[in-house]
Formats: sequence, C-alpha cells, structure tokens
Amino acid sequence: MQAWTFLDPELALAQARTADRHQATGALLGALHGIPVGIKDIIDTADMPTENGTVLHAGRRPTADAAVVVRLRAAGAVIMGKTVTTELATYAPGKTRNPHNPEHTPGGSSSGSAAAVAAGMVPLAVGTQTNGSVLRPASFCGVYGYKPTFGLIPRAGVLYQSPAFDQLGVIARSIDDAALLAGQLCDGGGAVIRDAASADGTPPKIAFVKTPLWDRVEADTLAAISGLIDHLGGAVAEVAMPSAAAGVWDWHRTVMEAEIAANFDAEWTQGRDRLSASLRGQIERGRAVLAFDYQRALAQIAVVNSAFDALYAQYDAILTPAVAGTAPRGLGSTGDPAFCTLWTFCGMPALTLPLLSGANGLPLGVQLVGPRLGDARVLRIARWLADAAHDA
Repeated sequence: MQAWTFLDPELALAQARTADRHQATGALLGALHGIPVGIKDIIDTADMPTENGTVLHAGRRPTADAAVVVRLRAAGAVIMGKTVTTELATYAPGKTRNPHNPEHTPGGSSSGSAAAVAAGMVPLAVGTQTNGSVLRPASFCGVYGYKPTFGLIPRAGVLYQSPAFDQLGVIARSIDDAALLAGQLCDGGGAVIRDAASADGTPPKIAFVKTPLWDRVEADTLAAISGLIDHLGGAVAEVAMPSAAAGVWDWHRTVMEAEIAANFDAEWTQGRDRLSASLRGQIERGRAVLAFDYQRALAQIAVVNSAFDALYAQYDAILTPAVAGTAPRGLGSTGDPAFCTLWTFCGMPALTLPLLSGANGLPLGVQLVGPRLGDARVLRIARWLADAAHDA
C-alpha cells in the first residue's frame, strides 16, 4: 500500500517497551497506552523526519514535537511512523494506493493515514484537512474520518498551508476509536466531546442537504444514499442549502490559494521548478488575489455559519455524501474534495462513516455534519446512524 514515508520498527518497539515497564508497575501512561498511531508527514516529530511530501524538504529533521505529538506521547501512544502526504498537503499525489484496490487512489492529502488504518497497519492515525483531506481519503478507504470543530486541536508544529482552514483530524476503524483519539488531542482535555457516549435512543432529526454541485454525484452514490435515506424514514428530511452558502466554493478557493501563495513563498522562490504543475498553478493564482477579495471571502465564514445556525435550530445534524463517488481509478489524482469544502469553510465538525459501497465494491462514505462546537452531538448521532444503517 506504500502508506509510510518513514517507519522504524526498533523505535516503535522502544516506545512499546517503555509502556510495558509502566504497566508492570501497575500504572498506565494514559488513555492510549501502547496503542500504535500513524502520524501524517506534515506533523513535526523530534525523533523522525518530517519532509512534508516534497523533495524541497528532503531530510528535514524537526527539533521538537508538534503539540499533538506531545499529547499523543503523554497519553501513552506508540508513534509508529510518518504516513504519506501529498505534496505539501495539496493535490499532487504521493505513492500510496487504496487498500481495497491498489489500482485506485486512496484520496488525499492524508493518503497514508487512511490507507494504514484501512489496511490494519495501525488502528488510529492523525491527518489534516484544508479542503477534504481527512474525510475524502477516509471515505475512499472505508474507514471513519473525523474533523472536529475548527481550532479545537492545536496546530503548533504542523505545516501551515492555509491557516484559515487548516485543521487536524483523526482516522479510525470505529466511531468510539475516533472519539477516543480526538479526545486526547483537543484542547480542554476533549471536554467538547466528553458526553458523546450519552444518548437516550430517541431518533434524531437529520437534514439531508444537497449542494449546487449535485450534478457531480455519480449514479452509484445517488442510488446508495437514496436507499439509506429511505431506510432511515422519518428521521431524515431533505432541506435546501441556505442561499448564503452559494459562493462558498469560490470563497474557499480565494482564501486557500492566497494563503498557500504566502506560506509557500520560500518554496516558490527557491525551487518552483521542483514543485508540481498543480501547486505552481495554485501559487500563481494565489499571488494574483487582491486584498479586497481575500478579506471579503474571509468575512463570509461568519455569514454562512449564521445561516446554518438557523438550520441547526430545527435539525440536529446534516447528512450529505462525503464524496461524489467511490475512489477513482488511477493514481494521478486524489479525487474531488468538493463535498467537504462547505463544512471546512465553516469550521463545522464533520464525520464520515463507511456505510455504503458502489457497484464496483469499493467503499463509499456518508458525511454527518453539526454546528460549531457540536462535536458531541455529531458523534452521538453518528452512533445512532451506524446502528440504524446496519439494521437494514
């Protein structure tokens, strides 16, 4: 699957032996005691290289752990190694293949993290998302991907691509595992998701929301999600997307590309000929963004969130496809992130569940989204949704 860019078995064993010694004294290191975790290779690790998916950073050795790695170690996790990322966490693919069919993309940019969990190499992995980089690969690889509310997980020591949208997320094989890992990484000891397990069994009110990109949805996806909605019955109602969100895809691109141009200026100046054509295009467009357009696009985040707050006053969560279809054949692209863009732009918590599959047998994720800081609600409803879907 080529999920790893750095893997040192002896280093992992040394961490495991430390955990064993603590356990022998009757003391566990923390909630993740001895659990192997993969770390996306744009997250700094003091004892492993962090090369950010680019030849320009080959051999880079950070001197300190990222904040999330500090928290993982404190919780007793065994850092197995660094998982493959796309180039500077943008769109140019890495070497990773999809565990369900190696002729198909695993998605990106957290390609290795999703593939490693799906292939059973590790039960947990950490990724990042600036557009659809946790939820899309999780969907393509048939695992759970969870992106908490923007800002809940500290980003110190993580490659800055587009700070307005850069978010850390987790990939796991169950909702409980995703909640466990995220709880160790979030500020405040994960208080915002602490009551995620409490539920009275009452069916939630879920809004099924299409977007202006609905014509991109593939026939398999339409059939699968329609069948799921029919099965869920009265718990789901189709609701129109707030009109205030119509421009989100343009606003997101404006902000993201302007910030990519600013944050990757050194790479552009020192080695643009060694960047992919797709990244050069993003930087060129970003360098041309006017300050007025950038600020206007940023201001829409609050406007769109306000419009969705009215929807969340009536519904508990939003259900929507995580992707337009199953993982595309070939490794030249990581697939279309457009069905994740809106929620990333707003900073809302989102979780993709591997509940469906396409006619080709590849997994197909559905996405559950909630209001900002409504993470516990999203996780509770995700458990209900998974149980309800499996009763089909």
